[in-house]
Amino acid sequence: MAEVRNKQVLLNDYVRGFPKESDMAITSSTLKLKLPEGSKGVVLKNLYLSCDPYMRGRMTNHERESYVDSFKPGSPITGYGVCKVLESGDPNLKEGDLVWGMTGWEEYTVLNTTQGLFKIQHTTDIPLSYYTGILGMPGMTAYVGLYELCSPKKGEYVYVSAASGAVGQLVGQFAKLLGCYVVGSAGTKEKVDLLKNKFGFDEAFNYKEEADWDAALKRYFPQGIDIYFENVGGKMLDAVLLNLRVHARIAACGMISQYNLEHPEGVHNLTQLISKRANIVGFVVGEYYHLYQTFLDLVVPGIKEGKIVYVEDVAEGLDSAPRALVGLFSGRNVGKQVVLVSHD
Repeated sequence: MAEVRNKQVLLNDYVRGFPKESDMAITSSTLKLKLPEGSKGVVLKNLYLSCDPYMRGRMTNHERESYVDSFKPGSPITGYGVCKVLESGDPNLKEGDLVWGMTGWEEYTVLNTTQGLFKIQHTTDIPLSYYTGILGMPGMTAYVGLYELCSPKKGEYVYVSAASGAVGQLVGQFAKLLGCYVVGSAGTKEKVDLLKNKFGFDEAFNYKEEADWDAALKRYFPQGIDIYFENVGGKMLDAVLLNLRVHARIAACGMISQYNLEHPEGVHNLTQLISKRANIVGFVVGEYYHLYQTFLDLVVPGIKEGKIVYVEDVAEGLDSAPRALVGLFSGRNVGKQVVLVSHD
């Protein structure tokens, strides 16, 4: 029965305001890489971990119901990852298989169930890390929000906030493939250049350089906005509401500008939803994983043909994980933030 040292990232205590690296601790424990007798679970070696904005909510002790549970202080935090199976009690998984799904922020994880793990039919022409992003939860999020909830039509005007992030970069490319006019916003010149030159957005702007977001949107969308993929919330959402076209659709994926505020900003222009007969829908991607194969059939050929590109920001080693996660909230990352745990 192999026993290993298992490096882990723990949450020290619940977080208020902006998270800091010191809110997490790197520690080591020992772990037996063996399933209990009769277990239908799995022993995993973690290869890549995904840093995602929703994890900020799990660092808070929820006083009201939330769609995700809080992390437990003193325990390893959890998130999406790509893993190698070392032992399995599930007949559908065997030693050496690769999976993606929810795992611990640690070198090795023992799960008592394989529910929520997706077996990866890995081919060497697609990076394995893509299953934390374009072929994992963020990719599914982009697909569901745009295709399933907004039903884009050729020629429509699409705006994407946080557009260079894990989800936004895909939303823009999907919309372009459907023949839409696409504008994205991001927080640095480097990211704006990526949107226009790598991801093929028609236009992009640095929201930090715009004193008046309503005026900026009127400049880029003189005809108005048909579809808004909402990643930011707050004042950005308020500005978008003033620029909607009749029968506009908003897919509310996230509102990262609000996650660290003690008192979230109010939204004042909601009457625009009535006058524009617009639809705003919030969604949680976990309720749509039954569409995963449909999604893969769309995206994998696009990647292989070079029609869909993806940018990752890879942090090396578990020690770098706290800094990588905290960096999401100041926009430090360029593209999808990934932590490389092991090359195995």
